[in-house]
Amino acid sequence: MPTVRDLRDRIRSLKNTQQITKAMKQVAAAKIRRAEALQKQSRPYADAIDGMLRDLIANVHAIDHPFMRPGRAGTPGGVIVMTADKGLAGSFNANLIRLAEAHGREHADAVWYAVGVKARNALRRQPGETKAFLPLAQGEMFANARELARRVSDDFTAGTISSLTLISPKLINTMTQRPEQRQLLPIVAAEQPERSGGAVEFEPTPEFVLGRLLPKYLEFTLYSAMLETNASFYAAQLVAMSNATDNAKKLIDQNTVEMNKARQAAITKEILEIVGGAEALAG
Repeated sequence: MPTVRDLRDRIRSLKNTQQITKAMKQVAAAKIRRAEALQKQSRPYADAIDGMLRDLIANVHAIDHPFMRPGRAGTPGGVIVMTADKGLAGSFNANLIRLAEAHGREHADAVWYAVGVKARNALRRQPGETKAFLPLAQGEMFANARELARRVSDDFTAGTISSLTLISPKLINTMTQRPEQRQLLPIVAAEQPERSGGAVEFEPTPEFVLGRLLPKYLEFTLYSAMLETNASFYAAQLVAMSNATDNAKKLIDQNTVEMNKARQAAITKEILEIVGGAEALAG
């Protein structure tokens, strides 16, 4: 049975841990508000560029762009894995890494692109080559997204990779962040509903605008995924630190009860020894 001193030291350590987790919870709460604000500000542009891309694909008769062509047969596929730079966010990074490992077991020759320190560390255990690494929250995020888009575009157009898959989280709400896997390249033209001509005019030609829009679309898709990954990380960290703070409080209460019992037992033992000694002297 632990002594009173042992329990007191344990309670002091738990209180220090509780202070740290509470401070990290407050930091995560402040940062998630800024991350969600950035994500919401980017949504109108994302909706506009997606709608314009659909209009272009519907109006272009012959699509001849590298992003729309099938990849070279026999070449491996490229995979972008997005995680956070830091941990202490529950199973957030582990779920993304687990999905990437499952993809790697099905595609042993995959070429990897890591976004986030945790993704880089995890991909070192994968058999495929990691061609690029970019941090998630270090430096300017849009510049990192543009650099990543340039690298994967060069590899895809050069025939180094035959496709491009993105593994990143989707922020459902503060409590739920779901890992998702989606194909970015080649872009598949979905069936479009029939449109009445003349709704949108493109100058000089739809083909020319499409050629300029597709690289921007890839850049902003990666940037939007980075924003969502950042917001998802702080949401997961907020929940994890909140749970850790609550668990620390429960352990403090339990150890306080144990310490009071141990102290009461020690006092009772001392009283009994004193009474026994007094009776022995009196006898």
